[in-house]
Amino acid sequence: MSDPLKLGLAGIGTVGTGLVQLIAARADTLAAKTGRPIEIVAVSARNKRKKRGADVSKMRFVSDPVALANDPEIDVFVELIGGEDGPAKAAVEAALQAGKHVVTANKALLAHHGPALAALAEKNGVALNFEGAVAGGIPVVKAIREGLQGNDITRVFGILNGTCNYILTKMEREGRDFADVLKEAQEQGYAEADPTFDVGGFDTAHKLSLLTSLAFGTKTRFDAVYVEGIETITPTDIEAATDLGYRIKLLGVALRTDSGIEQRVHPTMVPKDTAIANVDGVSNCVAIDGDFVGDVMLIGPGAGGGPTASAVMSDIIDIARGIVLRPFGVKATNLKAYKKAAMRAHEGGYYIRLSVYDRTGAFAAIAQRMAMQDISLESIVQRRPSSERPGEGRTPRKKGEPQASIVMVTHETTEAAVRKALAAIQKDGHVDSKPQMIRIEKL
Repeated sequence: MSDPLKLGLAGIGTVGTGLVQLIAARADTLAAKTGRPIEIVAVSARNKRKKRGADVSKMRFVSDPVALANDPEIDVFVELIGGEDGPAKAAVEAALQAGKHVVTANKALLAHHGPALAALAEKNGVALNFEGAVAGGIPVVKAIREGLQGNDITRVFGILNGTCNYILTKMEREGRDFADVLKEAQEQGYAEADPTFDVGGFDTAHKLSLLTSLAFGTKTRFDAVYVEGIETITPTDIEAATDLGYRIKLLGVALRTDSGIEQRVHPTMVPKDTAIANVDGVSNCVAIDGDFVGDVMLIGPGAGGGPTASAVMSDIIDIARGIVLRPFGVKATNLKAYKKAAMRAHEGGYYIRLSVYDRTGAFAAIAQRMAMQDISLESIVQRRPSSERPGEGRTPRKKGEPQASIVMVTHETTEAAVRKALAAIQKDGHVDSKPQMIRIEKL
């Protein structure tokens, strides 16, 4: 049997602890599969004395992750610190420059610096593996980079954040509002104390930018992703979606068109009878459209210590077997410049909800504003008055003026047209809060 593969682990949080547990539990099996033992010889963390769910007492502690990255005793630097800059970036760069293989689950780091880090890895002949950075335990990076290399991929989309999916699932099943379910998610550990990164859609956007680069061979462009979170979704929207035959999911969507690449993250109404509509709770889902393979969908646990540690371990096993691939599937210097797609009509149309003052001429004025932007309506329905608490953007209700909740579904149109119409409607003063708009995907 060959010499051990020695790991330096930076970050012993949920995923790091899961990795320590996995290696301890599967040591003999891993050695048999790879032909060499795999062992963690040194660790780095902010708090040496913190109690953890795994025994790291026999591992050498290094306070500075950059020093660990340069440690001559390790073969692989495993970065589970997180963050797009700071210690994580400095340590990964140091490891690659020192000729160490790197395994990371840091989607923010790669979304912002992936091509440069990939070029550094290739220059030094080492691996930069990141299966754990996207969709937790789902092996989507390997699926795109290796399994589907013979295909021309035109679209990648999916549910990439378990926190948002959990919240939307709970809101639908139990009829509860966003704030209430978010508080429960925080109490159960599914959401952070500051949940903005998840519920605001930024976590999904980081992951989507990596999938885009892998699928289309372009440089990562996180700043080109349109990002919208789930904070404004209400029980009224979920109830309306149900009546219309849809469910609401936060989707990340990347499309390759004749004019360039389109990347967007936003709440979406998807048909109830589709597989993605039935991915619930903290699960993730990634769908890939290829010309020869057709449509591929991967579903599984999108976060957590065990699933993400499993993905990290798969990257380590590749290195133990001597497998070193280009991080993004093609040479880093050959990654194409990102070209943003030109605006085009959204095929699925839009769901629009308005809280309208019930006054003479209000509905006619709204219809006129839509017509001025050449927006054709598939349906318009007046729903019963909502019992929801006033939300962000709601203006004081005018005394004696009852309100009606109006739901409209448009035919295919551009987002710019919809936004212009809604801005004009709001300026006219016929609505008491910011209009709600959700894209409909036919899938």
